[in-house]
Amino acid sequence: MKRLESQEDYLEKILQISQIKETVHAIDIAREMSFSKPSVSVAMNKLKEAGYININSKGEISLTESGLAIAEKTLEKHVILTRMLIYLGVDEKTAKEDACKMEHDISDKTWEAIKKHAKFVEK
Repeated sequence: MKRLESQEDYLEKILQISQIKETVHAIDIAREMSFSKPSVSVAMNKLKEAGYININSKGEISLTESGLAIAEKTLEKHVILTRMLIYLGVDEKTAKEDACKMEHDISDKTWEAIKKHAKFVEK
């Protein structure tokens, strides 16, 4: 089953919040993504059913091993693609927006080539 872009975006956002805060709740995600809490709750239930997150009795959300792997890969793509677009002369706001679109559709083969090139350029 192919993951939806929105699932990857949610997992990425959970990872980002968890890097700043000790615990992550649906309201944190709703605030960060400018979504309603009910929309986020529905999404969290789907991610839980898919095995990407755990939600404890206090409503604290954590990534499972598979959820973390997806979140880290998505975040890595976002960061590197944003940097590369800025390097090419794209303004930061547009680069971030375009990187978010690109990170979901890029093939693994192309992604590996971009990562290799990005390391070369950064040296």
